[in-house]
Amino acid sequence: MNRHFIVAAISVLAAGSAAAQSSVTLYGRLNLSAEHQKNVNAVGTQKVLQNSASRIGFKGTEDLGGGLKAGFQLEAGISADTGAASASFFGRQSEVNLSGAFGMVRLGNFTSEAYYATADYISMHNHDTGTSEDKLYAYLGRNINKIAYRTPELVKGLTLEAAVSAGEGVRDGGVTRTRSYDAAANWNLGALQLGAGYEKNGSAKQYAVRALYEMGPVVLGAYFQDDTNGYGPGLGNRKTYRVSAAYNVGSSEFHVNYGMADDYSKLRNSDASQWTVGYNYNLSKRTKVYAFYSTVDNSSNFSYFGATNSRGQALDPRIAAVGVRHNF
Repeated sequence: MNRHFIVAAISVLAAGSAAAQSSVTLYGRLNLSAEHQKNVNAVGTQKVLQNSASRIGFKGTEDLGGGLKAGFQLEAGISADTGAASASFFGRQSEVNLSGAFGMVRLGNFTSEAYYATADYISMHNHDTGTSEDKLYAYLGRNINKIAYRTPELVKGLTLEAAVSAGEGVRDGGVTRTRSYDAAANWNLGALQLGAGYEKNGSAKQYAVRALYEMGPVVLGAYFQDDTNGYGPGLGNRKTYRVSAAYNVGSSEFHVNYGMADDYSKLRNSDASQWTVGYNYNLSKRTKVYAFYSTVDNSSNFSYFGATNSRGQALDPRIAAVGVRHNF
């Protein structure tokens, strides 16, 4: 069924792209790594071909005149190691939008603005995907049923975003889904780039701030997050910190990042830390090969990532990987 849908979609988009006032782009990413994993999902070690957020998408705009534009974006996740499509085919993104001098209004399914403004912004190593992604950040955004607004540039480099996701009377796990809220600010001051985000989803909420600074070949980033019940109800309050650094010379990129999460106030021994070191070599503007080593050190009562032993205690995952990422 998905195969026929893709063929039909490509045919429609190809026909539409002939209109002078419109543009349509096919894009995607394939990202695969061969990994040696310990204490990831299963106890012990295993060899894995790991898919890291591979996707295919379509996006386009139509000039409506008078500075008004209509746009859309459809993005599907792909398991590049097997060729299978995600169960929710356009589950990564499906939106329509209108933009002009007033800013942009967006409707549909898309990633949290607060996340993009903070944690994702400083995740320079592998676009915050796969087994080396940030395991500690509390992501609360509900991507579906969203209405969002993005301002035009208010002052030099400053834009604001806000969104609400409707509950629509749906029950998740026996609990009626409530509205969720998402807000973000991004301020680009040249070498210094600042961001902030806020999310609320039922009893869970979080806010975070971010800074990134570019000094020639050296890029430094950091964020701070304060969340309540971010990883489940009744956990209380927690603070999370992450720093990242990159050194870019020629075709080479050297990366390191460290994250630390405090105990939740109502769950002792729930703190954790994460290290990742990585090296990327750019074969072209679209293709790179990479290697990384990543660890998560969990306390005994909570696992942010990895397996638990026979007594239910969290184990510490260790991952070594080499991979290829190609954008098209």
